[in-house]
Amino acid sequence: MKRFWFLHVLSALLLSLPLSGQTFRFEGKIFDQTDNKAIENVVAELTPVDAIGSSYHALTDRSGTFVLECPGGDYRLSLQVLAYAPLVKELTIGSDMQEEFHLSLQSISLGEVEVSSFRINRKVKDLPVPMAVVGSHSFRMQSALSLSNVLAAEPGLALGGDGVWATSINVRGMSENRLVTMIDGNRVETASDLTASMSLIDVNDVERVEVMKAAQSSLYGTGAIGGIVNIITKDGHFADQPYVSGTLMSGYASANKQKSVHAAVNTGSKKWYLRLSGSTNDADDIRTPEGILPNSQFKSNNVAAKIGVKPFANHLFKLQYQNNWATDVGIPGGAAFPGPAEARYTDIGRQLLAASYEIKEIGERLSSLEIRYFTQYINRDVEMIPNAVTILPLPSGEQHITPERIVPIGNHLTHGAQLQSNWDLGKHNNLIAGVDFWSRRLTTERTKFIKVEVLNGSGAIVKTNELERGETPIPESTFGSAGAFMQDEIQLFDEKLRLIVGGRMDLIRVQNATGYDIDYLVVNGVMNDPPPNQRITFEEGMEYNISWSANAGLVQKLSANTDLSFTLSRSFRAASLEERFKYIDLGNFVRLGDPGLQPESAYSADLGLRIWKTKFNLQADAFVNSISNMIVETPGDFIYSINTGLLEGSTDTIPALINANVSKALLYGFDFGMQYNIWSTLVVYASGAYVRGLDTEADANLPRIPPLSGRLGMRYSFPRIVSAEFTVLAASKQDKIADGETETDGYTRFDLAMSSAPLRLGPTQLRIYAGIENLADRSYTNHLSTNRGSISIEPGRNYYLRLIFSF
Repeated sequence: MKRFWFLHVLSALLLSLPLSGQTFRFEGKIFDQTDNKAIENVVAELTPVDAIGSSYHALTDRSGTFVLECPGGDYRLSLQVLAYAPLVKELTIGSDMQEEFHLSLQSISLGEVEVSSFRINRKVKDLPVPMAVVGSHSFRMQSALSLSNVLAAEPGLALGGDGVWATSINVRGMSENRLVTMIDGNRVETASDLTASMSLIDVNDVERVEVMKAAQSSLYGTGAIGGIVNIITKDGHFADQPYVSGTLMSGYASANKQKSVHAAVNTGSKKWYLRLSGSTNDADDIRTPEGILPNSQFKSNNVAAKIGVKPFANHLFKLQYQNNWATDVGIPGGAAFPGPAEARYTDIGRQLLAASYEIKEIGERLSSLEIRYFTQYINRDVEMIPNAVTILPLPSGEQHITPERIVPIGNHLTHGAQLQSNWDLGKHNNLIAGVDFWSRRLTTERTKFIKVEVLNGSGAIVKTNELERGETPIPESTFGSAGAFMQDEIQLFDEKLRLIVGGRMDLIRVQNATGYDIDYLVVNGVMNDPPPNQRITFEEGMEYNISWSANAGLVQKLSANTDLSFTLSRSFRAASLEERFKYIDLGNFVRLGDPGLQPESAYSADLGLRIWKTKFNLQADAFVNSISNMIVETPGDFIYSINTGLLEGSTDTIPALINANVSKALLYGFDFGMQYNIWSTLVVYASGAYVRGLDTEADANLPRIPPLSGRLGMRYSFPRIVSAEFTVLAASKQDKIADGETETDGYTRFDLAMSSAPLRLGPTQLRIYAGIENLADRSYTNHLSTNRGSISIEPGRNYYLRLIFSF
């Protein structure tokens, strides 16, 4: 039987190889329906109607012309470009032919954007999960101080961060430790105590960001209790004719005197493409209405390369590399650096190498098979100046202990692979099945430089000791996850009802080396080896967790333009390495992890209403999310062993706050977004979001819950000249806070953004983006910001300008 199975697969693969046959030339010209002017950069895709055979792609040139060469047959032609309604038309090609097409301006979204975060390409309007999709045009229209700044404009998403550069996103009250962040479908796994994962991305290289605002562990495994953030970077494309194109961008933002330069080159042909890009950014301290926010400067650089190759018909190989690094990055906030401490990243970076190989149309039922692999390395080197002195009384004077400098270093190495198959079980039935695994290896070290001064009774220094203390904050450890997943999609009742059901099972393995609270001690240049009274914090060990997740969703057409959506899911989050092996010595007590923590589990539901009319659209959702086994700190005792010195082999006890699975949480709320094309190219838009977070076990508020917020604005376009947007952002007072948090007042902010129509400059094209953020220069505090010191408010009035040349 195995031999026969092999012959079937081999036959299918051979049939997918290119067949000889006559090809025809199909030339199309695309014009604006209003003024009959040619439209360039339109993506033209020709796909066989029976879905058997290759697809053909091209871009229109300055005259609006594209050329495709393909065998004869029945095809579906798709034409798409930003700001125009997509056009799909079926046609038969049996000879060389020419045809003209006219596209109409699209003022509002009709849910036609295709997304890939559901492990298969689907239009937003066809998915039951509430989604926010932010395209590259939005990043250009706004100042884009960071990726999170632009995403926060979407309902249900909120901006958090430890400053201007180190930012994060909060989805319906869920912070990044309960979200899965991906770049081109590859996990970004790093520590969540410092919000930097969203900062290690070139904003100028982003094609779109897809945010699934609901639990999706059944697709991606651990961590997706709050949703998915998938950052899709720009790619090259195949074309029937060889081409070379490129862009050059230069930008400036006044709030922090940020200077940005980005360049990209694309080239390719029928069988291959190559895209190269790079950027650099240099920013000073941010200006606020109350003065300069110190230590908020940064310098960053990015380079990226993408290659696509079609070795055979229906075969596609992709390879990409990204290198993002930053130096001298100020960290003016963050729970990891309390009080008067001054901290910065001396070096922080991310490198990604990813490859995929996909075969399509393998058999009658098996529509595609894809294997993916990635490796990602993140390094985080920090320098902290505590700016604090501890004074201890002595019988004949005092002892002053001054930590002069602390240098923590963390290295995060993640590998992952995935095998996914797509099956067409019927005309309206699609099945996805596959397996994936990933592992994260964490190594850390921390060096403390401490000065100890002994003073006599009159206050004179009689002795000074210089100490260098080497530590491993988290023992070398590895987190591994392996899972199998399946998702079935079916359409019923004349395609008026779409059902999607999925599930997966995961095995988690965590392994760690022995942890010590001090590795070495150097006193006045003399090494103490081994250091005296060395504690064992964590014994070498291995832990296993098994968990499952499931989801069910539906989209019911109530009318031609109105849909009702509903999703129900069970998700989980296994404890991170930081939660399992945390060890923070605060003198008279410690904050401690637990290697045996069990996964958090959550049940969530979302009910949505969507209206997709040419002049009006609305997406409104109500949601609830219940979390059990939630990990919180609880009082306890740390019983430790002494490994060196006179007390070697003995044990002792110290009070501790220890991570434990003892709490439950409930989050509920709503969000909505709407657009109304009231006249010609004048569009009014509005959005709002509210979330309430409760620790139901402790009858207390959850931390880091954004306040009620909303946006109201209007957009007007002068065809072929300029478009402008005016937005009012408002947030209410947040007084439902957790212990240790501070209330924040409500505020309003006014923003203005403009973009020009493309301007032809000889062989190049220029487009100008400009705007003013915080027009009134209002002082306000973002509730999710952790800025420290006397200035804890957000940036003041910010003028920005961006010039983009393309050829």
